[in-house]
Amino acid sequence: MLQGRRIAVPESRELDLFVNMLERHGAITVRCPLVSIHDVEDAAPVESWLKRLAEGQHDSLVLYTGEGLSRLLGFARRSGIEAEVITGLRLTRKIVRGPKPAKVLRSIGLVPDVTAEEPTTAGLIATLSALDLSGTCVDVQLYPGGEHLLTAFLNEAGAKADPILCYRYASQEEDERVAHLVDDLVAGAIDLIAFTSTAQVRRLQEVARRFGRTVQLDAAMRRALIAAVGPITAQAVEEAGWPVAAMPQDSFHLKPMVVALGKTLTASAIPLV
Repeated sequence: MLQGRRIAVPESRELDLFVNMLERHGAITVRCPLVSIHDVEDAAPVESWLKRLAEGQHDSLVLYTGEGLSRLLGFARRSGIEAEVITGLRLTRKIVRGPKPAKVLRSIGLVPDVTAEEPTTAGLIATLSALDLSGTCVDVQLYPGGEHLLTAFLNEAGAKADPILCYRYASQEEDERVAHLVDDLVAGAIDLIAFTSTAQVRRLQEVARRFGRTVQLDAAMRRALIAAVGPITAQAVEEAGWPVAAMPQDSFHLKPMVVALGKTLTASAIPLV
């Protein structure tokens, strides 16, 4: 279904896995990882937060991302309190935004207590609105760019928020390489670009802006076929002013994404570049 199609892959963490999936269906992949992920530089706030969790000071924990939970466990392991933190997690009501933090919980023998109605902040707020949070302490595992999203809601609900940010995004590739991807998109040399995170969308915009190519990129992206792994990434694409042509309907992972973009390319019937 993807035979001969040139697909730009800005994924970093599961780049090889995603590329292999696409190439098994005949795609020609253009690798361009846009961001890498690192622990925050100052570990002290994270370690203090983990100790509060281990001591049972939190009533509920909102987990936005699997990446964040994995990194929190890494900090706990290096601090020698992993067992205590897992015990704290077991005793805390665990509220997940989507399937990725749930998967990490299962890897340590735990399961979510509550799952958001939709894997978005709005979905989380709708779910939390049905809970009695007044007078409770609620942890929030943040993601870069997602700071303060729940603070106002939790304050209005009478809860004490205890947020933590444990990782950051950094450029993985030099700007020049990302600029080459922008040039390929502008030249129409890419059939489809497959975004798997909001950070990738922002990074592409930033590099285009730095090289004075914003207008050209916007025009190219409005012509291009764009795939998003789920509604959060799709929202970032749409906020950039670009249309989303393909997205999985109910399972926001790489394999369903490959199926969705295959259907889109087949339906579009565009000629090979």
